[in-house]
Amino acid sequence: MLPLCIFISTVGPLDNPPHPKGYVCVCGTPAIDGRLVDPAWDNAAWTDEYVDIEGSQKPLPRFKTRAKMLWDDEHFYIGAEMEESHVWATLTKHDSVIFYDNDFEVFIDPNGDNHNYYELEINALNTEWDLRLPKAYRDGGSALDSWEVPGLSKAVHIDGTLNDSRDTDKGWTVELAIPWKALGEFAGCPSPPVEGDQWRVNFSRVEWTTDIVDGQYVKIPKWREDNWVWSPQWVIDMHQPQMWGYVQFATSKADFRQDETHLARMFLHRVYYKQKERVAKRFAGSLGALGLKPPEGVFLREPRVFITPTGYEASGIVSVDGKPRRLAIHEDSRLTLE
Repeated sequence: MLPLCIFISTVGPLDNPPHPKGYVCVCGTPAIDGRLVDPAWDNAAWTDEYVDIEGSQKPLPRFKTRAKMLWDDEHFYIGAEMEESHVWATLTKHDSVIFYDNDFEVFIDPNGDNHNYYELEINALNTEWDLRLPKAYRDGGSALDSWEVPGLSKAVHIDGTLNDSRDTDKGWTVELAIPWKALGEFAGCPSPPVEGDQWRVNFSRVEWTTDIVDGQYVKIPKWREDNWVWSPQWVIDMHQPQMWGYVQFATSKADFRQDETHLARMFLHRVYYKQKERVAKRFAGSLGALGLKPPEGVFLREPRVFITPTGYEASGIVSVDGKPRRLAIHEDSRLTLE
């Protein structure tokens, strides 16, 4: 059974969303103590400050959140800084549903195919939940709590006092060192990555609105949690991997390279969601039957839809580094690039 506050979208995000956020991750090996003051972090840029999960249509978060990333031959390093006037946490058991507390969350889809992606959540008590999803909840996937991260290093620092309502805190910071060996198990691509590789990554911060009752933090009944993210999802659902940001791995400072297949990917996801609306009517075997026209321009050539023994495939020709490749989406939202 899914935790109550995991929302599963029955419709997709915006039809034509802007390109997701991008970040160039340079090399460095910080000490993991939760403080983000190691000299290695000086070479890492901050991400843009987080926004509401639904993007610019919603107000800016009331607390600032931002992150940094680094990598070396052994680990993917993530550091996050979160403003917070009252830092609290209650969950101490590993693999608890951590977002029942305020938390920081990491989502990683190494090869960007919407399948076999990873999620890590951590609260201010340094309690984490690590899980893998063979496919997204929208496609009938389920969280595999049995997946663990051997060798994970993690630390939290509180700038204030934890679970003390009598004062005002400044916030908390998190550091994670995730071994490439653990991520490589289901990556479907080199792990560690090579120079110039891009992985799909996003970060979320769950923030509950609370009252102070008899000195204790109490969630306001029937008040939905806030979800603040690095790259907007445009819908209240983190499990839309196609909307996650791009982390580009580099050995030194470099310019971020936008995904030239972005518009094609978004069009194929429109096909996917149109097909989901038709499940009871059987999958459509053409774009016309879905009420979609082939996209204008040259970002997706020869678009087509055809029925397969397991469902359908929608595909087209895209250009990647000047070479033609076939990009396809399938009934379980799995993307392939051949």
